[in-house]
Amino acid sequence: MNQLPFLPFTKPSIDEATIAAVGDVLRSGWITTGPQCQQLESALSELFGGRPVRCFANGTATMEVALRVAGIGPGDEVITTPISWVSTANVILTVGAKPVFVDIDLSTRNLNLELVKAAITPATKAIMPVYLSGLPVDIDQLYEIADHYQLRVIEDAAQALGSHWQGNLIGSSHQHRSDLVSFSFQANKNMTSIEGGCLVMNHADEANLAQRLRLQGVTRTGLDGMEVDVLGGKHNMTDVNAVIGIHQLAQLSEFMVKRKALVKHYFQLFEQSKLIEYGVILPLADMHHSNWHMFQVLLPIEQLKTRNQNRSTVMQALKDQGIGTGAHYPIITDFKLYKNLGYQSTNTPVAQQVGQAILTLPLFPLMTNQDVERVVHSLENVFAQFH
Repeated sequence: MNQLPFLPFTKPSIDEATIAAVGDVLRSGWITTGPQCQQLESALSELFGGRPVRCFANGTATMEVALRVAGIGPGDEVITTPISWVSTANVILTVGAKPVFVDIDLSTRNLNLELVKAAITPATKAIMPVYLSGLPVDIDQLYEIADHYQLRVIEDAAQALGSHWQGNLIGSSHQHRSDLVSFSFQANKNMTSIEGGCLVMNHADEANLAQRLRLQGVTRTGLDGMEVDVLGGKHNMTDVNAVIGIHQLAQLSEFMVKRKALVKHYFQLFEQSKLIEYGVILPLADMHHSNWHMFQVLLPIEQLKTRNQNRSTVMQALKDQGIGTGAHYPIITDFKLYKNLGYQSTNTPVAQQVGQAILTLPLFPLMTNQDVERVVHSLENVFAQFH
């Protein structure tokens, strides 16, 4: 029987100052969208080099609003990846457009930009790449394609707050193109507001439209003036969530340092183990661009099948040893909703393979090197038993 405490695959770092700040907001009497939300937006705008930012109730709303800001709707096509949280594709359907799934690169597990051009049709209006685990696609190549075909780019950077491309923060536009960029602050992200997200935009007109779309299309003037000129939703962030985000943002750099140190230890231990020999594939060891939102390996599924094992049995064996894992993500086109729309996972074979094999191992700032050692040794023991 395992005597060690359960190690989840992720856990937020919430300090006492943050907890106290939430209490202050609750006592203030203003708990919905207000001054804390505005303060968080200002801090994020500064982080992204002065670009306009609006915060939302979650990182799904940010992508839906981004599509609407870009004018995408019925009859339009949006190119994206089939390996993501399903919301990436769902929001495209929500605005009445069609997701076009392009296969991924096995090394980065992101959208294969070499295949994107062949998927572009006269109906294509945007590309929506996903930065899986915080690793961005080749931003230069992405925008070369977008500029050539006059397409909008909606960067699903839900997992990529703090990630960089060629020295520039994702979401900023100092030395490279950047269009609409969506971030999530959900509980498992590198910075959390429990639930929430933000959208980074190009200019004030887009920000004003996003703000109206955030709350029923309403524009207020004076004490009693109100106008509605667009159909909006109910996507506003509360000040309770915002104050958590403010405190988390201040600690983001510290969180990043801890994550990268843990990841380096993971790589060292994997190299010393027999797991590579067993067929486990490591993520790309990119310490310059990724924020290391997750540490994900690919399991040797075909080898496991010959021993009547699969990802689920590996996860269960680790759980029995007190270690939590995740599967991020199953291929979207295998869900019934998308099968019923005519999508087939066999059309994107690399994504199909990754969706079956990917395994998320524990990674969060509160972990220690000993926790990493426990994970790797436990996984090695599991495979030794299977062999």
